[in-house]
Amino acid sequence: MKRILVLVVGMVLLTTSVFAQQTEQSDKPRMITVSGEAVVKVIPDKIVITFWDETWAQDILEAKQKNNKIVRNAMEVMKRNGVLEENMKTDFLSIEPRYENSYRKEKFLGFFVRNTLAVTLTETGIFEQVLTDVLQAGVNHIHGVDFQATELRKYRDQARELALKSAQEKAEMMAAKLGQKIGKPLQINEVTIGTPWWFSSSWWGYGRQSGMAQNVMQNADGNQGETSDTIALGKISIRANVTVAYELKN
Repeated sequence: MKRILVLVVGMVLLTTSVFAQQTEQSDKPRMITVSGEAVVKVIPDKIVITFWDETWAQDILEAKQKNNKIVRNAMEVMKRNGVLEENMKTDFLSIEPRYENSYRKEKFLGFFVRNTLAVTLTETGIFEQVLTDVLQAGVNHIHGVDFQATELRKYRDQARELALKSAQEKAEMMAAKLGQKIGKPLQINEVTIGTPWWFSSSWWGYGRQSGMAQNVMQNADGNQGETSDTIALGKISIRANVTVAYELKN
């Protein structure tokens, strides 16, 4: 009798558990999760160039004086091109004694002085002329060129809006193919992979990111205008990537 009672109680508990699981599953909304990607292309309106100049001499004072002279000449030619003094700064200075055999410190070569000069161009049309004049002034290295958009926040918001639109259109299309409709969004996530922007230019030679998948693309309004005869600035590509889970309805 006890065995029969235990068996009956066990069956009741098992039935209740299965029913609870089914009820819990039926309470969960049916969903469709999609991704949306977008790219907004913007012509840069600000350029930051970093130069560095290296000089050397047997005498440390002479090596430093050579370097200072080149930096002063570079700043003068930039001023003549319309660059404001407040947009030029030296941000790194190193003085290093070098030898043919650095471990044994044999055969002293001299003191090597390196100075870094960063300049911000707010007029992109003078880009090529500034590069040419600074190199002719004696600067011997271009350390980096950074193309920027002053209204980057605005363009990122545009990219996000387009990415969300892309996700919605994709969800509607996929649901319609299955005879369904989408309801309200249940979850939204922004996906960040690598840098949020990359630059493409015939002069720069490569982008900050080598590839990008997208299903929405929009070119920002604006004309490139005249920059130079040989340098095409290209455009900054600002991207957004989102995933959205929508409620699925019959």
